[in-house]
Amino acid sequence: MRVLSIDGGGIRGLIPALVLAELERRAGRGAFQLFDLIAGTSTGGILACALCAPDPLPASRIVTLYTEEGPEIFDRSIFQRIRSGEGLLDEKYDSAALDRTLARFLAEKQLSQARPDLIVPAYDMSAPGPYFFKTTKARRSAEEDFPLSVVARATSAAPTYFEPLAVDGRALIDGGVFAVNPAMAAFAEVRRSEPSTEVVLLSLGTGERTRRRSFSEIEDWGLLEWARPILDVAFDGISDAVDFQLRQLLGERRYWRFQVELTRASDDLDDASEENLRRLRAHAEELIAARDADLDAVIGLL
Repeated sequence: MRVLSIDGGGIRGLIPALVLAELERRAGRGAFQLFDLIAGTSTGGILACALCAPDPLPASRIVTLYTEEGPEIFDRSIFQRIRSGEGLLDEKYDSAALDRTLARFLAEKQLSQARPDLIVPAYDMSAPGPYFFKTTKARRSAEEDFPLSVVARATSAAPTYFEPLAVDGRALIDGGVFAVNPAMAAFAEVRRSEPSTEVVLLSLGTGERTRRRSFSEIEDWGLLEWARPILDVAFDGISDAVDFQLRQLLGERRYWRFQVELTRASDDLDDASEENLRRLRAHAEELIAARDADLDAVIGLL
């Protein structure tokens, strides 16, 4: 069972998009042909939906979307800044630009039509608890079938950044709050449905945080100061924990993790400035060069 997992990380999704573009170039096939299951959270969920949709987008086209649409999605008018109190009183961004982008490429395409199988986590605040969009569920029940634009929008509704999404009585937010790295969820799904099948899993990160904060800096933080950093801390910790677990379960011959430290690019989810996009691209290119042999090995297994 060939599995692809793509982390969340906002505009940093440019990194796995570039890695996938190189993977497709070397393999001479699209990601939808290389894998049996694709899992993605948040920005990784958007990537996964675009890769699995009918008439799928090549990863190289998705790279262009990040560089062209990203600055508009992560842009705030003066009115939005005032209304949201710089993100303290309301979501930081108006979701209109994100909604338009997703509708343009995904609105007429249903979850049940995705090829290969797709799994995308969101969190249902009304339950409360995790909710998974799955191709397998969508094919069995019309009630579980949604436009891929809805799937992508729900999983990317990062708290404090974008408004939650109401879907059939559910109040859905970014799946990254519990599965920013969805590789373990994908592995569990395979084990549940086909317990004896051998798994080869490729996991793509969106860049590892390197920002350090001293004790003296955080010792007197309260709710206001912790509101946004705690989300970054949770995302980073969850991703690393899943990586450790899968290394033990699958070993280096069946599990591949492509991740890079953000030593120059910003680790903010929403820094879509021209300079930061350039730095994210440079990190991706460095990662591809450093893992050249591993990329070829992955293709050989796929």
